[in-house]
Amino acid sequence: MAKSKLIEMNNIGIVIESLDNAISFFTEIGLKLEGRMMVEDEWAGRITGLGNQSVEVAMMVTPDGYSRLELSRFIAPKTIADNRTAPVNSLGYLRVMFRVDNLDELLPRLAKHDAKVVGEVVNYENTYKLCYIRGTEGILIGLAEQLTGKTATDILEQA
Repeated sequence: MAKSKLIEMNNIGIVIESLDNAISFFTEIGLKLEGRMMVEDEWAGRITGLGNQSVEVAMMVTPDGYSRLELSRFIAPKTIADNRTAPVNSLGYLRVMFRVDNLDELLPRLAKHDAKVVGEVVNYENTYKLCYIRGTEGILIGLAEQLTGKTATDILEQA
């Protein structure tokens, strides 16, 4: 049997309370709603280990069509933990980062969705302008604006 190989990263999932607010927020960043549906019954619970479940799911996709964010609102079973406001050095899911083309223009628009910059906007070696924000429901989001032709891979290779 041939060894399995990775083909692509399909999506990152985030559990939220308000699907409508999360869709609005991530649409403001620039993702598009690809689809919205209910996922129910025991087959889904066999995958997650939660038993019979009812979850409303929205799939958001980046403009290039390669990356997806799955937003899930659990109806049953109820959520049992809330890690949305955990600090950046917490174990587990931390944040998702998006590359944008005009951070200064985007931040005021996201503020209308109650987003707040966590620390400050920083210029990293005149290559990236970076910040973390607490977005809808306190979800930690990284935003990066590339200032030069240098990519993150180029920077890591130089280190």
